[in-house]
Amino acid sequence: MTGYFQDIAPVTYQGEAGDGDLAFRHYDPDEIVLGKRMEDQLRFAVAYWHSFAWPGGDPFGGQTFDRPWFGDDMAHARMKADAAFELFRILGQPFFCFHDADVRPEGRNFAENLRGLEEITEYFAGKMEVTGTRLLWGTANLFSHRRYMAGAATNPDPEVFAFAAATVKSCMDATHRLGGQNYVLWGGREGYETLLNTDLGAELDHMARFLSMVVDYKHKIGFKGTILVEPKPQEPTKHQYDFDVATCYGFLRRYGLEGEVKLNIEQGHAFLAGHSFEHEIALAAALGVFGSIDMNRNDLQSGWDTDQFPNNPGEVALAYYHILKAGGFDTGGTNFDARLRRQSLEPADLVAAHVGAMDVCARGLKAAAAMIEDGGLDAALAERYAGWRDPRAQAMLGSDLDSIARRVLEEDINPAPRSGRQERLENYVNRFV
Repeated sequence: MTGYFQDIAPVTYQGEAGDGDLAFRHYDPDEIVLGKRMEDQLRFAVAYWHSFAWPGGDPFGGQTFDRPWFGDDMAHARMKADAAFELFRILGQPFFCFHDADVRPEGRNFAENLRGLEEITEYFAGKMEVTGTRLLWGTANLFSHRRYMAGAATNPDPEVFAFAAATVKSCMDATHRLGGQNYVLWGGREGYETLLNTDLGAELDHMARFLSMVVDYKHKIGFKGTILVEPKPQEPTKHQYDFDVATCYGFLRRYGLEGEVKLNIEQGHAFLAGHSFEHEIALAAALGVFGSIDMNRNDLQSGWDTDQFPNNPGEVALAYYHILKAGGFDTGGTNFDARLRRQSLEPADLVAAHVGAMDVCARGLKAAAAMIEDGGLDAALAERYAGWRDPRAQAMLGSDLDSIARRVLEEDINPAPRSGRQERLENYVNRFV
């Protein structure tokens, strides 16, 4: 115990009449939603990097947070873990996620990094056994250190590729040791700034080989979790190779990895790619590569990834609608890849941010479930595509242009436009939120 969250009691469900800002009004972990406990539908996770490692900076200013565990040694790493598991206990969150650089100090070389990671992994293991908190996923930070300024798997220097590969192996070992349910790769620097010094084809091939090695190692060590890739279109690298769901799927298909790798989709990244969150989720589900989500939001007036906690139940409802329609989470879950505002300095602010976000997600989940049970969107969809149930329409898909053109002439086919009824459907959704 660090005492950092002293005097903050475990957060409980109190219903909509609950008093105070540290109580759940909508998130009841034991409430049954579409046949499963709400906790098991949502599978919440705390992000170690934003909640415990982030110093409170932004593109225009440095550190504003003064956490007692900030320090570059193992004693501070253990203190940080103590504080993290205090927060997990207060929130009752079933999962957490971490990068290697979040949990151990940066060493002089890989050997020191490895020793630090192995030590904190065993420290985590003891705490997880006592608390029951589980690991949703682990990952490696292959973007912050200056060695990765030109990428990791796509770096022009093969020694950087080697360092990155060794780092991922160590993080996969840690994730496996802790019973992690997924392993994530986010290529924050896997892209380029200018084609003047970039061999685009070689970099794509190297990235694919790196990912294939990850898949091979997963099977070698018997890791039963899912390998996830996280799309992001830009920031920090100008041209990202993992731009969005469609780009990632094309990459996986090209290199024969679509059966081994799924996607971890972030709301903020979807927005930066010019998409909605629900679009990216629905597309990943349609392509068979939906895995997990990072739940957050962006400031609509800012041009970068602001990673704020979600506060719009309507947006969240549409995301969970498509997740539930796809069968819900398997090994994935709802990771709060979100951080406090840099002026939110009190320990209670960190608790309150998660409480509010969990309530927003609970409201969204219940709204999504109610829409599925009501069936209004399914009925509207079936009506709109009803013509394709005609045997002649199905036969047309196996026909050719000559035959179709002949039929149009013979039957004088001259279709009139039909309303998409978008406004009525939007009104329908708002009845449930």
